[in-house]
Amino acid sequence: MNANRITLAPDAIDTIRAHGASAYPNECCGALIGSSDAGRTHVAEARPLDNVTEEGPRRRFRVSAADYRTAERHAADAGADLVGFYHSHPDHPAEPSQYDLDHAWPNFSYVIVAVGGGTPRALRSWRLRADRSGFEEETQS
Repeated sequence: MNANRITLAPDAIDTIRAHGASAYPNECCGALIGSSDAGRTHVAEARPLDNVTEEGPRRRFRVSAADYRTAERHAADAGADLVGFYHSHPDHPAEPSQYDLDHAWPNFSYVIVAVGGGTPRALRSWRLRADRSGFEEETQS
């Protein structure tokens, strides 16, 4: 059983779902602001970011370096940390893809919302394994 747990504030969940719906049929992305300690992550805020991928936003997302730095500053100003990122999977399950695995960083939570036909559906969170071989799902509480 996975020991990693995540708690998402209701407003953060609402933001992620709304962003996924508004970006459909493209992927949306954003930063997760909160705190993390001993396998427990609390997300107080989901902060939408621009998807700047040049590979086609229908199936890919990328956060710019400038937006990453801005998200870190925003978190620090709020007395919090950048604890991860979220993105949507249009017309696909809320499970990490190989692309997600190839681009993931350790110690972050990755929330994925499935968006089917423009309607937000399952929302799940993942954390990269220490050996980078895959993801483990975080238990939502």
